[in-house]
Amino acid sequence: MPRLVVARAAEAIDFYREVFGARELERHTTEDGHIVHAALALGDAVLGVTGAAPHWHNHDPLALGGSPVIFNVMVDDPVAVADEVARRGGEVIFPVRDHDYGFREGRVRDPFGHLWTVSKPIR
Repeated sequence: MPRLVVARAAEAIDFYREVFGARELERHTTEDGHIVHAALALGDAVLGVTGAAPHWHNHDPLALGGSPVIFNVMVDDPVAVADEVARRGGEVIFPVRDHDYGFREGRVRDPFGHLWTVSKPIR
């Protein structure tokens, strides 16, 4: 299970649910409310989310200056999802367009620093 480290885990979980349609499967917190683990379902995939905690060596991409990882998520309307990411404080890196390899897709950076390709097959 890939795990995203984010600075504002509860906010990120809401974002992934509302923008990408993720379903929250579970959430575990410390006594002070720090999210140490949440599991989200994106289609058939399960993605972990944990709050940034430098003292545990959990560093988020914003603290590190970016992420070397790109997630791909299949959505019904990549343009609408990319627009929603930007509206909520993220950024469109590559605008959504049709590609000759059979996908309508583009790349976005969510407000927590993670990169996503939003994609839909067109063939």
